[in-house]
Parts: sequence; structure tokens; C-alpha cells
Amino acid sequence: MRHTEISIVSIAELPSVAKSILQFSEGRKVFAFYADMGAGKTTLIKEMCKQLGSNDNFSSPTYSIVNEYLSDTWGRIYHIDLYRLKSLEEALEVGIEEYVNGETYCFIEWPELVAGLLPNDVVKIEIKPDENMRNLSIFSN
Repeated sequence: MRHTEISIVSIAELPSVAKSILQFSEGRKVFAFYADMGAGKTTLIKEMCKQLGSNDNFSSPTYSIVNEYLSDTWGRIYHIDLYRLKSLEEALEVGIEEYVNGETYCFIEWPELVAGLLPNDVVKIEIKPDENMRNLSIFSN
């Protein structure tokens, strides 16, 4: 398992952090974000989508569950928020298996519900706020 740590002290660092995470992923396209509410998952995902060439209007998919963005370079990018789902069956109804097993970039907030469905090469990102910074732990197989 590969692992790296990144600390963010300013939102101005997000472009370089997002680029570093994408380089660390070595082409893996499914990312699972683990963090408490308000830790910055959506903000980081928005920047990662920008780094992938999407200029769409980004928003949290808390109520829509899945947002789709477009990149001229990569095609579709999916941003999934499973916070409101109560069961694995609900996630299956949303089509989670197609998203995580596809060839597109897929960013998942609150992935605990579908942990058993995530591919072996998923990139796991843990975000922990610490006073005025965010500490990121990034893992991949």
C-alpha cells in the first residue's frame, strides 16, 4: 500500500494539492473521501475536477446524490455524495456499481456504505481538520 501525507494551511494551496493527489493516484480514477461534515471534501473535489479540465458549475450533490461534470480531456466526471442514503440497496439503485467500475473519474463522499463495492485500487483520502489547517492522508494499493 502506498501512502502520503499533505497538510493544507491555505485555500490558495488547493490547486497544487489537487494536482499532487492526481499524480499520486497514478491513473486510478475512483477516489473515496473520508472526513467529518465541513472538513472540506467538496471543496477539494471541486479543485480536483478543475485540475482534470472541467469548468462546470460545481456544487455538493448532497440532495441529488450524483453530480456529473464534463472535461474536454477526460469526458464525464462523477461526484457522488452518499450521506443521505440509508442502505446498500439505495446505493445500488443509484447505480453505484456502474460508477465505481467504469472508466471515468469518480469522487465519492461518505463511502462507508459501499466500502465492499469499491475497487481494490481505490484512492482513499482522509481529511482531518487541525486548528487552521487540514491534514490529508492519502492511500492507494
